[in-house]
Amino acid sequence: MSISDRIHVVDHPLVQHHLARLRDVSTTPVEFRAIVRRLAMLLAGPATAGLATKDLTVTTPLKQTVGRQLSQRIGLVPILRAGLGLVDPLLDLIPTAEVWHLGIYRDEATAEPVEYYQKLPKSNPVDVAIVLDPMLATGGSAVAAIEVLRRWSVPHIKVISLISAPEGLALVTKHDPEVEIFVGSIDECLNDRKFIVPGLGDAGDRQFNTICQ
Repeated sequence: MSISDRIHVVDHPLVQHHLARLRDVSTTPVEFRAIVRRLAMLLAGPATAGLATKDLTVTTPLKQTVGRQLSQRIGLVPILRAGLGLVDPLLDLIPTAEVWHLGIYRDEATAEPVEYYQKLPKSNPVDVAIVLDPMLATGGSAVAAIEVLRRWSVPHIKVISLISAPEGLALVTKHDPEVEIFVGSIDECLNDRKFIVPGLGDAGDRQFNTICQ
């Protein structure tokens, strides 16, 4: 499978509808969080389409039938802090998922990722890890997260981001061609401050109402 086959743009009318409102500078933090939740659920559908299942017997009010249930351990890996907004909607869909937080921030002077928190065990990895970060900009934080998960020996890694920059996608796919990436939009580029253009600003600040006035 080629590298391009690993990048999935979820070009759904509902995704585009909610992204337009998410980008708007007038959108309040309350509405912003709600839209992040909706978009996370919309992107989760295609991102989880390949998960393995197994048969089980279900007794309906009329008869027994065969159903299917997930058969893999799923780990949700939000990158703090902006990734927190994508956790609850994914847990609504996969209540048995494990949540493993990663603290990674971007050094404003160097634009390089700095890891400050992770509590992943040294053994017994999940079968599938889904990295959650609303914005895939430089790709540095995603690469750092992927490296942590590879050291944990996770065999299958996916990334869900609401928007991305071509530069970030190129870095992630070059670093680890096996990772699948699911995004709502690939934007134009990064500006000189390494922000996605047109983007939506700082997703963490807009979610948690910490924009400096």
